[in-house]
Amino acid sequence: MKTRQDNPFKFGTVVEDEYFTDRTEELKIVKSILHSENHLVLISPRRYGKTSLVLKSAKETSRPLLFLNLESVTDKKDFAVTLLKKLLALYPFEKLKFLLKNFRFVPTLSMSALGDSFDISFITKTDDNVILEDVFALMSKISDKENKLIVVFDEFQQVDEIDKNLSKLLRSIMQLQQNINFVMLGSQESMMRTIFEKKKSPFYHFAELLTLKKIPREDFYLYLQNRLSLFEDKYNIADITEKILDFTDCHPYYTQKLAFNIWELLKDEMASDDIVQTAIDYSNEIHDMDYERLWSSFKNTDKKVLKYLSVSRNTQHDYSNIGIPISTVFSSLKRMAQSGILIKENRYEIDDPFFAVWIKKILV
Repeated sequence: MKTRQDNPFKFGTVVEDEYFTDRTEELKIVKSILHSENHLVLISPRRYGKTSLVLKSAKETSRPLLFLNLESVTDKKDFAVTLLKKLLALYPFEKLKFLLKNFRFVPTLSMSALGDSFDISFITKTDDNVILEDVFALMSKISDKENKLIVVFDEFQQVDEIDKNLSKLLRSIMQLQQNINFVMLGSQESMMRTIFEKKKSPFYHFAELLTLKKIPREDFYLYLQNRLSLFEDKYNIADITEKILDFTDCHPYYTQKLAFNIWELLKDEMASDDIVQTAIDYSNEIHDMDYERLWSSFKNTDKKVLKYLSVSRNTQHDYSNIGIPISTVFSSLKRMAQSGILIKENRYEIDDPFFAVWIKKILV
């Protein structure tokens, strides 16, 4: 590691290989479920590494993977067409074309000029439920017991936003499929728990449920210290590592982001007396306009709540100090948690610690 010259930290995209932060226990659990006949529900706030964890687990099984973010799906037919396109990209067309003839509404396929993708259409008068049933049946038929297909649906809490009856339809379809492991990822814990733990929900106890927390501090500490060890002859890496984790509170995404910027400063020998603060200030200068636009999008009640949270991060929260009715405070907290501005493990916190610092500065 000491001879490495490339920045060893990565954020903003799927993290894999040497960039993957140790989640040994979670990796073991996910792989165990993928090697069983069961399905998985994985819940955590955005940018905690759900996708990276599942993709790494799937990669280590060496099995085919189909990944679809439900936020990109507009209706049931779009859902079916998108799944079918992904299947055509995943398996040889010669293997699929005979199975497609069994569809109750046979699709029309046209290949792109470069031959690297398909356009799919159905006749106007089709039953979207039937199309979806046939596509799922196709997934089951193309998969096999020795090399089972892994199907990952990201942001699964959007299922009933696509169609109010979609969860009921999907459950009736998915429970019949063989040789497939379904993985449902979600960033809205309350909505995901309603889907999978409420007795009246179609998906009640459909899958094993795992909640992904922040990476334990001791694990993250070793991860950071190892990757910053190239500079340990000149700098107090132990102190820098502690300050990084104090600032990010072990949030996977923001820890990687801050460590990336610090590594660049160390590499260019631009370290100051407080290099962590320098890196924080540098990032906030770059994103100042972004934070201004974000700030202007909030209601006044949300701004008051955010101001309070930005200055009370390391103290006991007393929402009565905000100066607005408690019921209004909790409505604001819930609304901003659903939009991803806040996260909640033991209590509500601003998800982005850089944004929290920016807010504190505008209070001065």
